[in-house]
Amino acid sequence: MKIVIMTLFPEMIEDAVRHSIMGRAIENGLIQIEAVDFRAFSGNKHNQVDDYPYGGGAGMLIMAKPVVDCYRHIAKEMKSPRVMYMTPAGKVWNQEMAIEYSKEEEVVILCGHYEGIDQRAIEAIVTDEVSIGDFILTGGELAAMVVADSIIRLLPNVLGKEESFEKESFSEGLLEHDHYTRPQNFEGREVPEVLLSGNHKNIEMYRRENSLLNTLKKRPDLLKTVELAEKDKKILKKYNYF
Repeated sequence: MKIVIMTLFPEMIEDAVRHSIMGRAIENGLIQIEAVDFRAFSGNKHNQVDDYPYGGGAGMLIMAKPVVDCYRHIAKEMKSPRVMYMTPAGKVWNQEMAIEYSKEEEVVILCGHYEGIDQRAIEAIVTDEVSIGDFILTGGELAAMVVADSIIRLLPNVLGKEESFEKESFSEGLLEHDHYTRPQNFEGREVPEVLLSGNHKNIEMYRRENSLLNTLKKRPDLLKTVELAEKDKKILKKYNYF
């Protein structure tokens, strides 16, 4: 997969992708990530890419031309990439979308700044408007890295084992069960006895119940959309969900 991030601050992207799982994926040739500064396509000696918005208002707006020209330059070496614009007005990113995007060969992520981007650029090149939540960031770079990370970790061979993400939160529509490691007793808090039993069937039953309980306590809204087995419903009845 190739991900190209259009940004005014490529150094933010280039520094972030050198680390952890993302960095190893790049080193192993599993993913290509390129940060392209669309300021280089400003077409003026001052590299100005922003201007005052028509109709007045606070702040500056990124002009359409440098964004569109940058994309057209990028697209010459790509087939037909999906172009994601990071914006608070977009659809809120979720695991289902991450899985969908992980099947793409090429993705372009456009990062806004200032008061946003001229609507004509968005209409010309963007296929999907995406948000990571109902709050405002200074620019789209941090949001772009969140989205890119969630996609990349789903690619084959990026994580050590396929099951590393198959049973994570949201993979089945539920939150994940609690996790424990050594020591067995930490400041008077014990690891649940069933996890020490060696009985894999009982452990799986415990983890499923714990996953359901975590979801009920922290994100009960998810239970309205997930497909629950009869045994799941019996568990939830114990906690007065039904």
